[in-house]
Amino acid sequence: MHLVCAHCGATNRVPTERLQDGPVCGRCGAEIAPARPLALGDAHFADYIARTEAPVVVDFWAAWCGPCRMMAPQFETAAAQAPGIRFVKVDTEASPQTAARLGIRSIPTLALFLGGREVARQSGAMPAAELLRWLQSHLQKGQG
Repeated sequence: MHLVCAHCGATNRVPTERLQDGPVCGRCGAEIAPARPLALGDAHFADYIARTEAPVVVDFWAAWCGPCRMMAPQFETAAAQAPGIRFVKVDTEASPQTAARLGIRSIPTLALFLGGREVARQSGAMPAAELLRWLQSHLQKGQG
C-alpha cells in the first residue's frame, strides 16, 4: 500500500500487515501511519488524498466551533480503532482554499476519500462508534 508522508510529501510503500508497526517515512523519518489524526493544510492536502491508497477520512473543523471541539476526541478514538484508515484534520480557517474547493459549508464535516475521490460526506458531530459504523458502511459499498 502506498502512503504519503504528511510532513515531506514522499510516497512510501508499506505492506498492509505492517500498518500497526509504526512505519516511518523513508525520506524524513516521520511516522506515516499513526494511530491518531494528522493535520493537513492547503499545501499538502490534494497530493495526500490523490496518492494515498488507504481510505482517508477528513474532519473539516475550526477552533471556534463548539461541536468541532466535541468531535475531536471522538475522531481520535476512532483513529486508534481503525489502523487501516488514514484520519486527517483540516482547519478550515487555516486552509480556506481546500475548504472552498471541496464546498465545505458547515463544520464539523467528515468526508471519506477512496482512490483520491470523495465517496461520502457527513456534517455534524458524532460519537466514535457511530463514526466507525458510517465508515464501514461506505467502505463496504466502495468494495462491492
